Order: sequence, then structure tokens, then C-alpha cells
Amino acid sequence: MTSLSQNAFKVSKNPGGFTVSFEVFPPLSDIGQTNLLQVARDLERFGPSFFSVTYGAGGGTQKRTLDTLQQITDETSHKLAGHLTCVGATKTQTDAVAQSYKAMGVKSIVALRGDKPKDQDKYIPHEGGYANATELVAGLKNIGGFDISVAAYPEIHPDSANRKADLDNLKAKFDAGADRAITQFFFDNQVYYDFLEATADHGITAPIVPGILLIHDFNNVKRFAKMCNTNVPEWLKARFEGLEDDPAGQQLVAVSTAVEQVLELASHGVRHFHFYTMNKSNLAIAVCRALGLNTRQTCAPSLETSVV
Repeated sequence: MTSLSQNAFKVSKNPGGFTVSFEVFPPLSDIGQTNLLQVARDLERFGPSFFSVTYGAGGGTQKRTLDTLQQITDETSHKLAGHLTCVGATKTQTDAVAQSYKAMGVKSIVALRGDKPKDQDKYIPHEGGYANATELVAGLKNIGGFDISVAAYPEIHPDSANRKADLDNLKAKFDAGADRAITQFFFDNQVYYDFLEATADHGITAPIVPGILLIHDFNNVKRFAKMCNTNVPEWLKARFEGLEDDPAGQQLVAVSTAVEQVLELASHGVRHFHFYTMNKSNLAIAVCRALGLNTRQTCAPSLETSVV
């Protein structure tokens, strides 16, 4: 695979030189909002390339997302990325949210189609809205001034007919103007390597950032994985077996598992990692420190130079 470094052991023996980004979701309560702001402050020390906030379609968490972004903008130095979906809104409404992001200084967007509403058997584009993430990316490019990330699925999106259809969709998003993709979480790194090979064979050359899920609750993780078509290996199940009533043991296993996964990816040349934090900072802090990230960086390195 030409895109991956062969200098494996040198990296593993010398942790560091990585860049990271973090993802949170807008809380549904004022207490959650206060706690999330503390998470943002806790993780600020690692100088992330960006700090992203997810977005609920159809009014679910849209206001919370905007409020969260504004508060983090006002009270931290994070470079923010706002998620944006095209579910349940017209193009005019979606564009207005993008303009709101820009007005508050948020110029990075994670552009997603979004999940289908619970009352629909399958995804149906909103009348007058962007039909999919490709159209959304094109619309954002027309507005101009945004750095755009999109989603990628190493184990195939649940709505995709097959791997080729999934790769066609990813390529279309890049052709529309996306700058990079961030993957759905995965636990078997070989899945990611195989995916990179498949994307290269499909003519995709843009950066594809690995998404790393920090395991705060293994039972919840298994539910998430089932929903998004992610395999949970037997070896991972075995690590958490019997730890249901041992929070400290769970945390130790979660940190060591994440560090192991990241260092193995680093041994293949990966230098940027996107962490799904689940709105908690303890595991993210432990993992970043174990990886040798310098704290209190004054500015984040460019993401473009830190990703395979």
C-alpha cells in the first residue's frame, strides 16, 4: 500500500508527533452544557486541530449545537467544526445554519446526510432540501469559505447496497469539494487498511482520518456498533468481560485499548486521529498523555500535513 509508511517500529518506540481532533454532541440539559464546557476546557490543552460538535436534524438539537458552539467559541481557543445535516430542512434553511456558523467564526463543517427520521422506514430527501451529503457539500462550496469534512465507512454504510456503491458515494463527496473524510469508528485496524486500499483503487486520494471511539460503556458501544454496522471483535469483548462492576478496570482497559490501536495505526504512518469522546474528558486526556502529546500548545498544527 503506497500511502502507508513502512517505518513501523521507530514510531512505536517514539510516541509523539501526532495531531488530534475531538468530537462531542450537544447536551440536552443546562447541567450537561456546563459539563461539556468543562470537557472543552480540559481538552484545550492538547491543541486539537479542531473540536467538532454534532448536529440534530429536524430541530432535535440544532439550537443546542449553535449555543454550544457559541459558548465554546467565547470561552476557549478551540478551532471549531460544526456538523451539518440535510435531513428535515430546505436548502434555504440549511444554508442559513451554515451562515450562522460563519457569523460566529466557525468555518469548518462536517457535512453529513444525517439519519432518517424515526417515523420513516428509509431515508427520504426533504422536499426542497439537499438530497444527500454530496449535494450539501456542493451547496457549502457555493457559499464559500468553509473547510469541509465528510463521513467515510470502512465497514460500509448500513444504507449502501455494497462496497462499490459506498465508494462511489464517497468519491462523489470529494468531487463536490470535500477536503477530507473522517471514518466511522472501527476496532480492527486491518479494516481501515483494507479501506484505504479500496479508496485508492477507486481514485480517491484525499485524506481519510481514522475515527477512534473511546469506550466509556462497553454495553453502549455494542449497541452503537450494531446500529452502524461496525464489527466488535471477540478479543475486545473478552477484554471487558467480567468488568461490569469494576469502573477502574474498565477505564484501564479502555485507555490501553485506544493507545494500542492508535500506536498500531501510527506504525503504518497515520499521524492524525479523531476521537469520539462521548462528552467525557477523562479517557481522552489519559490517551493523549500516553501518546506523548504536548500540553498547552499555543496553536494546532495544520490538519492537512498530519494525516496519511
